[in-house]
Amino acid sequence: MAGKRIPGAAGSRKVSLVLYKAYEIQRSLLNAGSAWASMTADLLNDPRSPLAGLGGSQMLASALDVFAHAAAPRGKPAFGIKTIHVDGAIHAVSESTEVQRPFGKLKKFTHAGLPADAPRLLIVAPMSGHFATLLRGTVERMMERSVVYITDWADAKFVPLADGTFDLDDYIDYIVGFLEHIGPGAHAMAVCQPSVPMFAATAIMAANEHPCRPVTLTMMGGPIDTRESPTAVNDHAITKPYVWFKHNVITTVPGNYPGEGRRVYPGFVQLASFMSMNLGSHMMSHYKLYQHMMQGAEDSAEATKTFYDEYRAVCDLPAEFYLQTVDVVFQQHALPKGEFVHRGKVVDLGAITDTAILCIEGEKDDISGIGQTKAALKVTPNLPDDLKKYHLAPEVGHYGIFNGTRWRTTIAPVVDAWIGKFDKKGKGRKLTAVA
Repeated sequence: MAGKRIPGAAGSRKVSLVLYKAYEIQRSLLNAGSAWASMTADLLNDPRSPLAGLGGSQMLASALDVFAHAAAPRGKPAFGIKTIHVDGAIHAVSESTEVQRPFGKLKKFTHAGLPADAPRLLIVAPMSGHFATLLRGTVERMMERSVVYITDWADAKFVPLADGTFDLDDYIDYIVGFLEHIGPGAHAMAVCQPSVPMFAATAIMAANEHPCRPVTLTMMGGPIDTRESPTAVNDHAITKPYVWFKHNVITTVPGNYPGEGRRVYPGFVQLASFMSMNLGSHMMSHYKLYQHMMQGAEDSAEATKTFYDEYRAVCDLPAEFYLQTVDVVFQQHALPKGEFVHRGKVVDLGAITDTAILCIEGEKDDISGIGQTKAALKVTPNLPDDLKKYHLAPEVGHYGIFNGTRWRTTIAPVVDAWIGKFDKKGKGRKLTAVA
């Protein structure tokens, strides 16, 4: 892969480079504005300041604090999971990097409270503009019963051109390589976008009778077949031709990053798209943040800030991966139609015969509609029915499938039970439920 060159005409690179530089200028101005607003808010809140007693000072301070938080610079967050509570006991969490590759790491989380034969679970995080830390709550909850591994995808603007390109084929190869590192008998979970490449990787490994193919595969809110209950996201992907995406949302990384010259789908474009989808609710969240600060409700205000700290931390995607995903997953529907190709060979979902599949969807998911993930159960004709399960989470949106109270209390137990039902440590692959 290191020898591949990144495609793109010189003219379009110049235009897209201007777009990225314009964003960088805007970001610098907002950073300065954020710092000014934060300092002014601190001054207005300081009881020693003569400005603190002026009428309306608290209102202004709260408004400035909201702006300062919204405009503040954000880098890649840390997972920051130091301890975990399991069955009333507190255990220190061990975090390590197991595999380091140009476009992603394999990270491992475990703790001393786990038994020696605890299930090993690979969580495949989305490469969709946010960092893997968006799944912090997923990792934390699953770590209660399992040794957790997670894909920690790189921000493409920090990957030098010398490291080549990264597309869906590479994504699948990375997954296979990570499963090989974990070893036979592991389980897998794909959250949202990676459901497609994880599903394809499972079929490829099954066809090759690979000993490290997952024992169970859980797919959550994934676009297996976006023809089912299409959402606004799906409509956007099919109402414009492939070439529109290539010329309108792909930009070139400027010279102040290690990935200078790399063609990417920038995180700031993805964030703008996500924010615009539910602009009203985001505006209301910030208004409530202002109200909480005015009322002195620090816990509520901090919870909102914590959410947006993660939500606004975005990363760039390799252009070839993004464009291929739009084309193959959302426009061609190649996987459910039996036309998905990996390294020149059609992926046969019928090869999956002994990986138990659990599909989870949210009733109020506005990203992946009801039925899109469940479609995986229809296109695996040779997988016995007792190795298939579907769970619809009532009153749960896309984010709530893998994070929050309902994830922890009602969805994660379903995943734990599914893994426990089939967890095997032997080398045999005739999969049956454990009594």
